[in-house]
Amino acid sequence: PVIQYSPGTAQHSRQKNPTVAILGSGDFSRSLALRLVASGVRVVVGSRCVNRIPSGLFPDAVELRNQEGAVSQAVCLVFMAVFPEHYCSLLGLQSALAGKVLVDVSNGAEMNIHGPSNAERLAELFPDSLVVKGFNTVSTWELQTGAHDGSRQVMICSNSTEGKKKVVQLARQMGFHPVDMGGLSAAREIEVAPLRLFPSWSGPVVVTFLLFLFFYGYGFLRGILLPFLAQGGHNAFYRLALDLVNESLPAVALVTLALVYFPGLFAAWLQLWRGTKYQRFPSWLDNWLQRRKQLGLLSFLCAALHGVYSLCLPLRRITLHRLVNTAYRQVKEPWDELGVWRSDLYLSCGVLGLGVLSLLAITSLPTVGNTLNWREFTFVQSGLGYIALTLSIMHTLFFGWDFAFHIEAYPFYMPPSYLLAVVVPCIVLVCRCFLLLPCIFTRLTRIRRGWESKRNCPVLQHHYVVANGIP
Repeated sequence: PVIQYSPGTAQHSRQKNPTVAILGSGDFSRSLALRLVASGVRVVVGSRCVNRIPSGLFPDAVELRNQEGAVSQAVCLVFMAVFPEHYCSLLGLQSALAGKVLVDVSNGAEMNIHGPSNAERLAELFPDSLVVKGFNTVSTWELQTGAHDGSRQVMICSNSTEGKKKVVQLARQMGFHPVDMGGLSAAREIEVAPLRLFPSWSGPVVVTFLLFLFFYGYGFLRGILLPFLAQGGHNAFYRLALDLVNESLPAVALVTLALVYFPGLFAAWLQLWRGTKYQRFPSWLDNWLQRRKQLGLLSFLCAALHGVYSLCLPLRRITLHRLVNTAYRQVKEPWDELGVWRSDLYLSCGVLGLGVLSLLAITSLPTVGNTLNWREFTFVQSGLGYIALTLSIMHTLFFGWDFAFHIEAYPFYMPPSYLLAVVVPCIVLVCRCFLLLPCIFTRLTRIRRGWESKRNCPVLQHHYVVANGIP
């Protein structure tokens, strides 16, 4: 299990600390020295060539020495701020480093968690030293700006309890939040952590991109390519840059928002079918549930882009001199009250849906979500989320109005893209409504409070304990 230490108190920062050595004079060494000096720690930096270090690169309080001199000054802690391929060049310091805590701050060169880590190789090279992995997930910018502006969490692992304790105390004094990840074998995961590029975003981004390709390709085939081939030169390729993108974005936003709530409904029906909550979900469903936040933010992005593109459409109409033609038709043609109701309703639902979706996106930020209790967070993300989904569906249906019932809406026997986009959201709303039925809602609540059906719990249940009014 991961052990989280509480931040240090002011008493730690007032303590007299022994000298800490840093081997290496690069950017990370400089930022680390700045942070240690600001925390009241005496620092000595060891370099292969002290004379090549520019004047003023390190604070005046930092003592610059060669590597042997820096190690001799350090009482117990030595930061190894050199690249792993240069560890062998320090073998001459084995006797000087014996019994001291070596803090390995290196990262992995590639995504490989099967071979030995840099920290494990360092421990093999210096068997008489106490090797601790840590501070590799902290950037130079975070070291310089301070704990309140950067990340406060520092992952630490080691096979030495004594060495780990000393590094934890120093991390506290520097204003960080040390997290004990266990033995030195955990260094493999810690070293590749900075190399991962949005690991929780890859799946949602791919799904959103594929949905956009589908709706964009479907619209291109239905509204541009097939009419061009069938009508002998009807050129509508100008719609590719603006119109078609604006038609695809709301469809992607609507389907993606439905995918946020679909796995929760599927999990609820799975619990009802199993009659227990103590069986694990399938791995694909578990991963889907963990990616709902990312899907929701991508849905908000597509909806916001749709709003911006919609504001750009009048500019293009002015360019094509359509504004004059529209005004002329409004003068000649009678007032279309039904059309006005349609446009006002779908615009109003769209604006309200985007507003509620914006609120969901804001509360998903950690700084905002941490200020809410669980009931408030659930109300916003679930209750208001379904309201946003309902408003988005109404926005789409009011836009389509009764066009879906006209034969002209199905050229080449292909339905409009907005009809395809509302299928999954409507299924989600219908399933949600079924879960709100008293007979189903009561059973699901009992299951989530620990009740199990007789096929899962063979103990005869002659009566149930009434808790909070739920039998």
